[in-house]
Amino acid sequence: MTGFRQLSEDYDRVEQAIRFLERNAHRQPELAEVAAQVGLSEYHFQRLFTRWAGISPKRFLQFLTKENAKALLVRTSVLSAACEAGLSSAGRLHDLLVLTEAVTPGEVRSRGAGVAITYGFHPTPFGECLLAVTGRGICFLGFVDGERRALLEDLERDWPNAVLAESPARTAPLVEKIFTPRPGSTLTLHLNGTNFQLKVWEALLRLPAGSAATYQDLAVVLGEPAAARAVGNALGRNPVAFLIPCHRVIRKTGRFGNYRYGECRKKAILAQECLGGTG
Repeated sequence: MTGFRQLSEDYDRVEQAIRFLERNAHRQPELAEVAAQVGLSEYHFQRLFTRWAGISPKRFLQFLTKENAKALLVRTSVLSAACEAGLSSAGRLHDLLVLTEAVTPGEVRSRGAGVAITYGFHPTPFGECLLAVTGRGICFLGFVDGERRALLEDLERDWPNAVLAESPARTAPLVEKIFTPRPGSTLTLHLNGTNFQLKVWEALLRLPAGSAATYQDLAVVLGEPAAARAVGNALGRNPVAFLIPCHRVIRKTGRFGNYRYGECRKKAILAQECLGGTG
């Protein structure tokens, strides 16, 4: 986890740089100006940014433009083909196979009573995360954006009657597996959601890394062409960030759109996927 700790610390400064680049992309600021905004020399900022992203700040700035965002969008037919491939509950994230398992009706009725959840806070390439698991799989993955307690309250709202216990030693190996996947490795997600939400989340698992879809694309693929807003609500309820890649859904205008853990983080994750970074 030492490498992730360094990347997580780097992310805080990188996010400052992303915010500055977003505000000033129209005038293409020079490296020295961006470096000054995060309190580093040009040399050290270039090294830090490239170490974290695997790409230069200049190339990242190009990625932020509207036309580059629009180019990410996959046609509905491509997404449809992926969904028709027979992968009813599985999808690939890089070399990692992700399987989904819904909560039982009894767990829904009892609001998680009798379910034991282990959780831990860990550094990742996109800042600190909270990872939580039941005996059947990962039930929560979110990024800290402010206070840890706020994120823990999100987990408690999803599983109000479950018994929670903090044990980072148990969850740490899963963080390694998520952010440095190896061919053939598998993770199971234990998901608490409505039937429609589960359908949206499973469709997202079939979106290839380095591509994106619109809310409308997903609605059409699910056979609910008028349900783009409901799709958006399901994305907002995604309990397992990054693994269920709601960051790959952008507006058809080419705008990146909202993200539960911040628009900067969404762009950072997409950029690393699309431009060959470390994430």
